[in-house]
Amino acid sequence: MPAKIVPFVVPILLIHVASSSADVGQFVYQGFASANLTLDGLAAVTPSGLLALTNATFQEKAHAFHPAPVHFLNASSSSTAAANATAAGARSFSTCFVFAIVSAYDGLSDHGLAFVVAPTTNFSAAKAGQYLGLLGAINGTASDRVLAVELDTIMNPEIRDINSNHVGVDVNSLISEQPQPAGYYDDAAGGAWRDLQLNSRKPMQVWIDYDGQAGQLNVTLAPVQVQKPKKPLISVPVDLSTFMADTMYVGFSSATGVVITRHYVLGWSFSFDGPAPPLDFSKLPVLPRVGPKPRSKVLDVMLPLATALLVAAVLAAVFLIVWRRRRYAEVREDWEDEFGPHRFSYKDLFHATNGFKDKNLLGVGGFGRVYKGVLPGSSLDIAVKRVSHDSRQGVREFVAEVVSIGRLRHRNLVQLLGYCRRQGELLLVYDYMPNGSLDKYLHDQHMPTLSWHERYKIIKGVAASLLYLHEDWEQVVIHRDIKASNVLLDHEMSGRLGDFGLARLYDHGADPQTTHVVGTMGYLAPELVRTGKATPLTDVFSFGVFLLEVACGRRPIDRDDRNNRVVLVDRVIEHHRNGSILDAVDPRLVGKYEVEEVTLVLKLGLMCAHPLPNVRPGMRRVVQYLDANQPVPELSPSYTSYSMMSLMQNEGFDSYVMSSNQSETSIGVSSMSVLSEGR
Repeated sequence: MPAKIVPFVVPILLIHVASSSADVGQFVYQGFASANLTLDGLAAVTPSGLLALTNATFQEKAHAFHPAPVHFLNASSSSTAAANATAAGARSFSTCFVFAIVSAYDGLSDHGLAFVVAPTTNFSAAKAGQYLGLLGAINGTASDRVLAVELDTIMNPEIRDINSNHVGVDVNSLISEQPQPAGYYDDAAGGAWRDLQLNSRKPMQVWIDYDGQAGQLNVTLAPVQVQKPKKPLISVPVDLSTFMADTMYVGFSSATGVVITRHYVLGWSFSFDGPAPPLDFSKLPVLPRVGPKPRSKVLDVMLPLATALLVAAVLAAVFLIVWRRRRYAEVREDWEDEFGPHRFSYKDLFHATNGFKDKNLLGVGGFGRVYKGVLPGSSLDIAVKRVSHDSRQGVREFVAEVVSIGRLRHRNLVQLLGYCRRQGELLLVYDYMPNGSLDKYLHDQHMPTLSWHERYKIIKGVAASLLYLHEDWEQVVIHRDIKASNVLLDHEMSGRLGDFGLARLYDHGADPQTTHVVGTMGYLAPELVRTGKATPLTDVFSFGVFLLEVACGRRPIDRDDRNNRVVLVDRVIEHHRNGSILDAVDPRLVGKYEVEEVTLVLKLGLMCAHPLPNVRPGMRRVVQYLDANQPVPELSPSYTSYSMMSLMQNEGFDSYVMSSNQSETSIGVSSMSVLSEGR
């Protein structure tokens, strides 16, 4: 009677029942670090617990066996042999193991490995290569008694291999019984067939079950973590009792050929008369990495994303560089080097004005826009005028004049600090005047009224600046656009003549060149319309109109209560002829003024704005009049009407005046409003 099977208790254990007729065994190896296997050839246990059957050595064998033999045959009990004689038979057994075949080269492999049941552990007569270290010839002899389940990865026609990826049962021969391609029947997919590649470098699990009563050997294969399929891969009828010895050794065999392949066993369990204990995959050793490292799924996602981001970043950087270059692009030519520090960079002006934002806008006019700014790295307040520039005109001469004007130094001039050229525009940089332009105080009813003392101080300051421009500087400078909106007030409310956008220079004693008519309607001298030639006396005419504008608080061309157009010069002449010249004074002064000074300014204004240029005084004489160094001569009785006399001198000039639809209109180029705050 067979002995009772002792239950499995610990992971690595061989249990023998004390009996002379039968022996029952069961063991589990969750890795082989502490196993006492019988090894020969290339077989070795790695420090991590892997059973490595082969290494890089060519044409060598490897064997690893459980250290003690086990009894495979059922025998009659010696105590009852006389009464119940029973023939000996092979016992049922079950084993499972996890293996991996790792090739150093994709698509190439060496020979496979085999699970072996043999009566001995001495395989010195066996061959390597396709013989898997099992036999010395294709077929064994009666004394060989070898059972093997081979997992082969090379096709050898001489031993009738079906392909280079098959599983077979070998009974005392290398010619397999019912060999099958490697794969399994997937129960989760209704029993569908799934191919497996034995040398995929991935661990797989094999179950070998033998039914002693039915004489049936089943072999089942599946990936790790997949439950044992219900349908085996191979089912072979075989009676092991016909060649099996009583005690046999169980283990593994492999052999190398010409390609570097490593064969590993990760775990193994065995049992008689029942299922082999399952393996705990969490306790099995990890395969070493051979060949290229498998690419992470995270890398598969992140690499294209990172590449796309890198490309986007490079494109963004290129775009930013191009955009910055275009944003700060300037027009700069070699000849401008001679002008040195008068040239500002567009980038500095851009940052000084906060990108020319509307909140920095000071004024808008026919010339362009004016912005307030602070130069980077300093506390200097500036005003930047953006002027449209026609490059077809004399750019070099124009810039030379701008730079020359930048050398002007007078307490009653707005300092022109420099310029910048960019594409189709010219940027002029001035000192910033905090109190804005004079015309706001003269014509805006919401602004405080300037006292006569303040007005007279402003008049004298502008007169002094014109004398400097016409006579006292190294060249003659003709401003060509003198008016209240171009007189700016500093922090002390002193008047400063600014906006040199229309100014022209020529040497003392030279004749100014004829040019197209520019300026503002109401301030233009009659002869300028006829000849187009600007002279110091055309500036004197504009200054005369300016004097009347400051004293009277009226624009040069205005409308009365009946919406009739009124020329300021004619209005003052009429009051002068009627002996009521003080009635022309700005009513907002409510009589608070010096009569002598007001009368002087009004008469001087009429003299300077005389239609005949040879009647007008020069600026040195004007300054002398204002300083009360000389009395103002009486006007000629023939000076009856500015409009009439100008028409007589230059037929058609009155049509310019009467066709004006605005209080200030420019001829040729409109003038900018102011370099001031709040406009």
